[in-house]
Amino acid sequence: MVRAIVGGCWGDEGKGKMTDLLSEDSDIVVRFQGGANAGHTIINQYGKFALHLLPSGIFRHNVTNVIAQGVAFNPDEFFKELDSVLSQNVPTPNILVSDRAQIVMPYHMLFDALEEQRLAGGSFGSTKSGIAPFYSDKYLKIGIQVCDLFDEKGLMEKLEKACFQKNVTLKALYKSDITLDPKELFDKLISYRERLRPFVGDAALFLNNAIKEDKTILLEGQLGSLKDPDNGIYPFTTSSSPLAGFASVGAAVPPHAIKQIIVVVKAYSSAVGAGAFVSEIFGQEAEDLRNRGGNDGEYGATTGRPRRMGWLDTVAVKYGCMLQGCTDVCLSLIDVLGYLDKIPVCTAYDIDGKITTDFPVTPLLNKAKPVYEYLDGWKCDIMGCKSYSELPENAKKYISFIEEKIGYPITIISTGPKREDIIYRRK
Repeated sequence: MVRAIVGGCWGDEGKGKMTDLLSEDSDIVVRFQGGANAGHTIINQYGKFALHLLPSGIFRHNVTNVIAQGVAFNPDEFFKELDSVLSQNVPTPNILVSDRAQIVMPYHMLFDALEEQRLAGGSFGSTKSGIAPFYSDKYLKIGIQVCDLFDEKGLMEKLEKACFQKNVTLKALYKSDITLDPKELFDKLISYRERLRPFVGDAALFLNNAIKEDKTILLEGQLGSLKDPDNGIYPFTTSSSPLAGFASVGAAVPPHAIKQIIVVVKAYSSAVGAGAFVSEIFGQEAEDLRNRGGNDGEYGATTGRPRRMGWLDTVAVKYGCMLQGCTDVCLSLIDVLGYLDKIPVCTAYDIDGKITTDFPVTPLLNKAKPVYEYLDGWKCDIMGCKSYSELPENAKKYISFIEEKIGYPITIISTGPKREDIIYRRK
């Protein structure tokens, strides 16, 4: 069986916890897109971790963790994370890095920072992890694959071509005195080679053989539906598709093999970076929610910057679930809302006086105003509840209300940050 865990809206929904939890029943966990530009926070018996590149199944000794070819692979970040995890007494995980994965180069992060600086007030809110320049190079066909580390002549030729182009851009567009040296970059890449060698293999072949052998595979998505560059809040998106269907490209998993798609949705909303956010709230209202949310408040696991806060938006959630091909919704962080007398839910948009429940294109989205409905709060702490019957009646009504508005079944409810703080509903 192949199943996916993906984000419903802007990301930061709690996918890491769910992957960590469901990896117990999995043989393989796969990262199939994105890079170190977002983090998955996990709390388990080993401690608290913010993973950026490593798959969230690394805490299970029986799991093979795959970094597939759709991932923006940063060797520095990979070894930094691995060493950090091992230093906390986590057993050495089983990891396979695709030989076709492409490498995030130092100049990708340089160009990311320079472009954000050039755009100034019109920037996209990048994490400056080099992701957009990385994927640009990938589709310009001047990227460096992991397999290139084992072909020195070909690697040097690729670096010389890339550096020639980039040095022209540095001087002409950014007025920079920096000059990239292909030999310096070559030496840096070769320095990774021997430590990386035991991890490298043919991920596509490995995964397709595993499917034939009826192995249980868990696909771990990064970010959320609305960050998809084709279907999201473009141009304020990421540069790879966070949709479950992209695993058929990013990990070469046959589309028909994916039988379950679990879309993780927050019981409220948060976002990092620029772009339309219809149900966004501000001031003390936002600060109260931010300080109670997440594991230690709503702050980016990668950047540490405060997340933008808002109430749950069923228009966005319904659209995100549709894009993902949702079979199950996991509602996370519902325990956070226990302080509220009334809970606002954005159930429609007002665009130039027209009410709609369909998620629009960006120019219309920028004009949308939220239409709220208000539900009674439950005014008690439900953290750690493990059965649906334990939940207060108003919490159950909140769940049922959301389910009705989005049209997809909420089958999993997360009631706290720990692995075991989970309720299975209608399992």
